[in-house]
Amino acid sequence: MKILLTGGGTGGHFYPLIAIAEELIELTEKEKIIDLKLYYMSDSPYDKRMLFENNITYIQIPAGKMRKYFSIKNFFDMFSTATGMFFGVLSMFFIYPDVVISKGGYAAFPAVFAAKLLRIPVIVHESDSYPGRLNVWTAKFAEKVAISWAEAIEFLPKEKTALTGQPIRKEILQRKPEGSHAFFNLTSDLPVVLILGGSQGAEKINNIILETLPELLSRYQVIHQTGVNNIEDVSSRSKLIMENNQNISRYTAIPFLNNLSTKMAAGAADIIISRAGSAIFEIASWGVPSIIIPITNSNGDHQRKNAFNYARTGACEVIEEINLTPHVLLAEIDKLTSNPNRLLQMKNSALEFASPDASAKIAQAAIDIAITHEV
Repeated sequence: MKILLTGGGTGGHFYPLIAIAEELIELTEKEKIIDLKLYYMSDSPYDKRMLFENNITYIQIPAGKMRKYFSIKNFFDMFSTATGMFFGVLSMFFIYPDVVISKGGYAAFPAVFAAKLLRIPVIVHESDSYPGRLNVWTAKFAEKVAISWAEAIEFLPKEKTALTGQPIRKEILQRKPEGSHAFFNLTSDLPVVLILGGSQGAEKINNIILETLPELLSRYQVIHQTGVNNIEDVSSRSKLIMENNQNISRYTAIPFLNNLSTKMAAGAADIIISRAGSAIFEIASWGVPSIIIPITNSNGDHQRKNAFNYARTGACEVIEEINLTPHVLLAEIDKLTSNPNRLLQMKNSALEFASPDASAKIAQAAIDIAITHEV
């Protein structure tokens, strides 16, 4: 049985595919399906270690972005797209997988184009409440479509679309409160605020946190995931801002969170501040109250839609970027931490929203389709 995964560009595309791959391995072992071969086709391996650990063969294919705005890069990316389509079809022909699972994004186009041409079944998963352009196109000929938000069905073929939730890796599905404070050298007498900037970090949030740092650290402890590209800048500025202030010991800046540190950070957190991408589903699975700050200009305004759809469940508060100031953010944190009943309600709403079996649902559908395709 051969199953090809495709998507790319961000962790929001890559890591859900890894979660599905983990379930595929587990299900095929349970159902005694031998010789499962997994492939990942994209323009970048994103996380080579994850691919290696799950025995996934990487196939590099050029891919060009399709921008809606004028850019000279559009001209050059036309050649990347054409090259990717050619090599995508060639690679797909020689592999000839039984099913393709696509998370969308520009890097998935060569794979889904090849699958359509070669009549290979496709499963699409859409993470946002407003689907990306490629997923809307792919959904027209896909065998199955899975969505994380019920609102996305408005844009997709209803007869083959199912609400599954977001695939999350088993390693980070549960938070780990035990030993979490000691892991980050924190104390248990002050609330902990966890800032998640995503794989690339969130520069605007980073700047707001730094502006309010002295006041924030006067009554909270902070774990700040800055993004790899921002860690040096944030670390040096925080030291300068907090010079001669002993509360600097309450602040931990970290470029990225691996599996263990993610579970520990979630375990220590009383409140999480995050963008409105795939991290929402991880936060929900941990049952941690959150403040969501959507990106202003996202595709189809999907981050804002994600944020307010999640807020309607009662699991979070939303601050839009236009209203984001140090004072507003600090006031929102204070308001939540001073209301234990509200925090408990947010926790329960988050856990109710969570979908821990999303990966298993998609993996089982892929296996069922693959078995039929093999026959």
